[in-house]
Amino acid sequence: MTAPAQAPARRYDHARASLGNVIRSEWTKIWSVRSTPWTLLILVVATVGISVLASWGTSTHLNTLSAEDRATLDVTYNSLAGLTLGQLAIAVLGVLIVTTEYSTGGVKATFTAVPNRLRVLLAKGIVFAVIATAVGMITTFLAFYAAQPFWAHQHLAAHIGDPGVLRAIIGSGLYVLASGMFGFALGAVIRHTAGAITAAVALLLVVPPLTQLLPGEWGHDIFKVFTSNAGSMIATTVQQSRSLTPWEGYLAMTVWWVVPLILGAYLIRRRDA
Repeated sequence: MTAPAQAPARRYDHARASLGNVIRSEWTKIWSVRSTPWTLLILVVATVGISVLASWGTSTHLNTLSAEDRATLDVTYNSLAGLTLGQLAIAVLGVLIVTTEYSTGGVKATFTAVPNRLRVLLAKGIVFAVIATAVGMITTFLAFYAAQPFWAHQHLAAHIGDPGVLRAIIGSGLYVLASGMFGFALGAVIRHTAGAITAAVALLLVVPPLTQLLPGEWGHDIFKVFTSNAGSMIATTVQQSRSLTPWEGYLAMTVWWVVPLILGAYLIRRRDA
């Protein structure tokens, strides 16, 4: 009598833990935390604001640029300069998506309801990727169009139909996704909010420019494939000498988050909650 009575309960629990239901649960969790809308707002404001300031400053000081710098001036890249700091906001959110439940202990309840831990990680990743991509695309288009009036004043405004411009804008939206997933992956590996955020900031903002100090050809090779150095190439429309092409750079950036995410997926099954 006991076995037949338990069978429906097992079927119900299995259905409740389906990927679709877990995705809906993670969607609710993400938007129930105040940090989500605030972090996304910071992403938009920082990216658009800094892009406008960078375009304003550069466009009004063109007479101070050398002939070589003027010849290689990338208006589109300057119009998206705010991604340098905007990427940190989405990376921080990526960290919080994973680590918040660990810090509160809520992850134990999550894993009790959904014993398949990889399904939980997958659901979190899908929900976060959708949000990061959507907000990233909106942000980069806003930044581009907000910056163009300053370039138009100098008769240098870029247009969507110009070679490489649309790819650079859409690619920059995808770069927001990659930066967010980098933080997400670090959160899955480190599981500690402060530690993962520190690592994300260091590897996306602090260390990349320092790699150009490395000597020799091997130092240059490291510099051009290092996280944001590589990923930012997707926002360029003027090919720089000895640098990766836009999609090569984005591929390198993708490797930077895929590898630690695979490690995080392995560790999430091996470690205690």
